[in-house]
Amino acid sequence: MEHVELIVRSRRVVTGGQEGPAAMHIGGGSIVAITAPDQPSAGAEVWDVGDLVVMAGLVDSHVHVNEPGRTEWEGFATATRAAAAGGVTTIVDMPLNSIPPTVSAQALIRKQEAAAGSCAVDVGFWGGIVPGSEEHILSLVEAGVCGFKVFLIDSGVPEFPPLGAAELARVLPLLAELDSPLLVHAELEAPMVSAARRFARLDPAERRHYRHYLESRPPAGEEEAVAMVGELGRRAGGAVHILHLAAASVVPSLQALRAAGARLTAETCPHYLTLAAEEIESGSTSHKCAPPIRTAEHRDGLWAGLADGSIQMVVSDHSPAPPELKATASGDFGEAWGGISSLQLRLPLVWTEGRRRGHGRPALARWLAEEPARLAGLDHRKGFLRPGADADLVIWDPDAEFDVDPHRLHHRHPVSPYADRKLAGVVEATILRGRVVYRRGGPVSDGSGILLTRRGAWATN
Repeated sequence: MEHVELIVRSRRVVTGGQEGPAAMHIGGGSIVAITAPDQPSAGAEVWDVGDLVVMAGLVDSHVHVNEPGRTEWEGFATATRAAAAGGVTTIVDMPLNSIPPTVSAQALIRKQEAAAGSCAVDVGFWGGIVPGSEEHILSLVEAGVCGFKVFLIDSGVPEFPPLGAAELARVLPLLAELDSPLLVHAELEAPMVSAARRFARLDPAERRHYRHYLESRPPAGEEEAVAMVGELGRRAGGAVHILHLAAASVVPSLQALRAAGARLTAETCPHYLTLAAEEIESGSTSHKCAPPIRTAEHRDGLWAGLADGSIQMVVSDHSPAPPELKATASGDFGEAWGGISSLQLRLPLVWTEGRRRGHGRPALARWLAEEPARLAGLDHRKGFLRPGADADLVIWDPDAEFDVDPHRLHHRHPVSPYADRKLAGVVEATILRGRVVYRRGGPVSDGSGILLTRRGAWATN
């Protein structure tokens, strides 16, 4: 066996789709071997965590860090500290809402310069495609982006406009040739335009009622978008990934498109799995996101889609903004920024609700680590406990509970729809490439993270 510096033992190690006693032998930042827990230590430091759960460090492939340009919304330092405290060892940053957006190799360099030396966990980057930026696709792939994101509807920021069907049809064959996935904010404006206009005509007092905002973005917007982009992707032969699925009524379309040969995957988010429209109080703009949090019927359908494999993963879609942009004072859903901060809470949120519905920790590892790593092309090193992978571990107590206090989270702004919610699942420690970067109750080790590229060598930090 190669030189081993640290052995982490537990009676609850989740690997290979199973949970049981094992020892993780770590050396040189990688997993050297996985053995029975009584394997001799040969002089290595031994950390026996007893009945605490050991899983691969979580991978969050949908995070809006917003730096540079809108660092007052979040930033690499605060976002990655929150990630580490939540058991996340790798994030993949979205190409917006930073300025400039990551739609060229030059913009990617700006991102990397902003991130270098500031990250508590490892960071990869998505590229973006907007009208007129198609010429930069190849250079971004060569620079190591994990794939490309597009909007089919107004993104909320002027520097990242949407693509139409004709533009998608042009870029999808190129992405297929480059084996680079296309990530789609799958809402179409046409099925929603009348409802959106009705909502805009309401006075501010009426716009405090969540049901009016929900009605302004009906499920048809998601349904028609997935049908369109899924068929375009099938014809091009490229990989298409549906972001932040909120409408469970889309699941049959996902199944049908895959049966017809589409390379189609989908994700959902903790807010769609744990919250429901019927429970949102008037003026509670911390709940606003797009697509919107739908009814309990949709929530149940999304869980069913995860259970049968129609939906592959759960990511945060961490999209923070200052309290004034969330319109917390007025409670006007029409004025509020649409985004929810949950990077640090993804594990306990999904575990608390998932356990209640009968899901075990192997499923959790698949949804929160393995599948996001595979989507981003980082699964050669991230998301799995196996020899040769990075020694990224989360050690957590599945039975311990806590009440969410937004002021104690590492996110830049204490705005959360989960305030005072009791959750199960407490992160005791996070290990990044063999190094402990977080212990419960202690500080996060800043500057430990490096910058990643898809299926290749690491970028410099």
